[in-house]
Amino acid sequence: MKASTATTLLCVHLCLMSGIVYGSADPLRPMRTTAPPVIDGVLDEVAWQQAPAVSGFKTYHPDYGKEMSEDTQVWIAYDSENLYFAFRCYDREPGKVKSVVTSRDNNRPDDWVCINLDSFNDQQSLYCFYVNALGIQSDSRFAAGSEDLNVDFVWYSAGRIDDKGYTLEICLPLKSLRYADSNPVTMGVVFERRISRRSEQGTYPALKPERGMAFQTQTIPMIYFDLKHYTLFELLPSVTYSQKYKQNQGSLMEEEHKADASLTLKYGITSDLILDGTYNPDFSQVESDAGQVDVNLRNALFYSEKRPFFLEGAENFRVAATNISEIDPVISVIHTRTIVNPLVGLKLAGKLGSKNSVALIYAVDRSPDDQRPLFGDYSHFPILRYKRALDEDSYVGSILAGEERRESYNRLGGVDGMLRLNESAMLEFHGLLSQSKNGEAASRNSAHALGARYFYNTRNVDYDFSVKDINEGFVDDMGFIARTGISELTGLWRPKFYPQSEIVRRITVDLFSGQTLDQPSDLWETSNYAQVQASLLGSLSARVKYMHATEIFVGRRFKTGALIVSAGGQFTKEANLTLYYRYGDAIYYDPADPYQGSSRYATLNLVYQPSEQLAATASLVYTDFLRSADDVRIYEYLISRGKLTYQVNKYLFFRGVVEYNNFRKVLLTDFLASFTYIPGTVVYLGYGSLYEKTEWDNTRYGSSDHFLETQRGFFFKMSYLWRL
Repeated sequence: MKASTATTLLCVHLCLMSGIVYGSADPLRPMRTTAPPVIDGVLDEVAWQQAPAVSGFKTYHPDYGKEMSEDTQVWIAYDSENLYFAFRCYDREPGKVKSVVTSRDNNRPDDWVCINLDSFNDQQSLYCFYVNALGIQSDSRFAAGSEDLNVDFVWYSAGRIDDKGYTLEICLPLKSLRYADSNPVTMGVVFERRISRRSEQGTYPALKPERGMAFQTQTIPMIYFDLKHYTLFELLPSVTYSQKYKQNQGSLMEEEHKADASLTLKYGITSDLILDGTYNPDFSQVESDAGQVDVNLRNALFYSEKRPFFLEGAENFRVAATNISEIDPVISVIHTRTIVNPLVGLKLAGKLGSKNSVALIYAVDRSPDDQRPLFGDYSHFPILRYKRALDEDSYVGSILAGEERRESYNRLGGVDGMLRLNESAMLEFHGLLSQSKNGEAASRNSAHALGARYFYNTRNVDYDFSVKDINEGFVDDMGFIARTGISELTGLWRPKFYPQSEIVRRITVDLFSGQTLDQPSDLWETSNYAQVQASLLGSLSARVKYMHATEIFVGRRFKTGALIVSAGGQFTKEANLTLYYRYGDAIYYDPADPYQGSSRYATLNLVYQPSEQLAATASLVYTDFLRSADDVRIYEYLISRGKLTYQVNKYLFFRGVVEYNNFRKVLLTDFLASFTYIPGTVVYLGYGSLYEKTEWDNTRYGSSDHFLETQRGFFFKMSYLWRL
């Protein structure tokens, strides 16, 4: 037996003998330590010999309330500046523990644990800290019924796999958290564990079947005394250098080279009210978005927010009763990616008292060159959010937002809320009013968007009903609204079954119906589907869905029904494969002459990880369209993408991407070297090229069977987080 393993087992034995093991109904009282543990994944410190522990995790997936197949134990300690946690995750087959050395936010397919932390113990939101068996992190914020996976916090973790499973140590600095300005401080927590190869997830305390997935209402209190309340001060300077080249008369010529600097400041007015300011922020992405099909679209493509300044606290701006179903046009009331090129930004977020939450964003955005003569050099984005916490996870709130430009504006205001009716049921609602003016002589236009939702979630069945009414003139330039001028009713019934079988572990049936009135044409469209989804042995799943649907476009009704089949999962420790196929009716969205057709849409995604440090991803997206009148294929669209990542250690990786768009005849290459010590302290070095099937014949560019490099780019970025 290795010495480190023996030390770990001895430590576990001592902890079991000397530490307090809590019952599931007791508030937790973490041990205050004067000897902070070293975060190295080895549980050999005195703190873990004396700290209280919890155990007895129960499953919530694939079923509720079962003993997890492997035992888990968690120890809790703290000092005035940090919260500490240690996990012993037993596994009788440690060689099958799935865990790789990867970059942040890329560990969700692995075996992991999660600390779901309600830092205010008010059941309104959660910090979620995920750590895989090798100590690789991801984090998120959960609020208003949805989880934001894009945020990044500064915290520390380490993990080790041994012959009994794996051990983890985690340190959460109080400077990274928002918590009550009181003594003692009470926080709520749900500890969570995932066993990847069995697709098994469980928690302590156990989730109640009648409460379903409402994590924030099922936390257990942790009581901390004499925590330090910081006057937080952070500086984040950043420098960026970029060069861009473009084809000009047969040669790549330098189009732009630019060096830039930015500064972001964070100041803690209190430990729960934080002010952020930024000047000339560098919001450039370090890797291009994966290609999407950009032909025959009714709506613009949606790209998620990735920029750090806007990500922190983004959960405050979520509005209830939005993005409910696949036909809900209200994707996001506030989508900060509409702020494209900001010059300055100001953000205030936090608590005023125990019940009141406020959030403010003000940004000055540079106008595109072609819009400056009409709208001026800048757009101004003020966004103000207020929420009042009620019992449990209920709240009522209001929102004001606008885009102000010369001689034009778009302003939005309204109220929303989530009300818990009983242990299993929630009522959500929003009422929004927009007012717009476009141009000096243009008239002002006012319109509304109303929405309500009833949602019932338990172990055995879900119900989901919603109603929407959105005027045709409703405008939300600060959000993403796929469609206006509709009235909509939807209903979903989702029974769940749990066969006593090792092969089929859970079956979920969806029966959905949505009826939509297209207000401009006064015609109704329908969307109905029956779906069966099965969780199979290990982590595999399969789904079959049949849709009967129609859609109104420019005053005409078209068929849009389809058959959908998908399957996939972790086939081996090294390989994950997912497949999706849809065949059915479709519309060719030509506003002047739309027509009926049929379409196939298929995706394939393969992730192969032959070692802890190397990962290869291959993906394909294919779609086509056949016109029904004459069976002519209007288009075929294929995107193939490959990505290879070598993770030297938890801080440094090298990544190469190659993507070919067969429809556009465009080849993209993208190389990135990234060093991230903690979020904010980063170095990026990137290089990319764009190749097109074209050639220069000394007079003009024309089509070719060979690729020509038409664009090239290089960038360097470095930033350092100073935390005082």
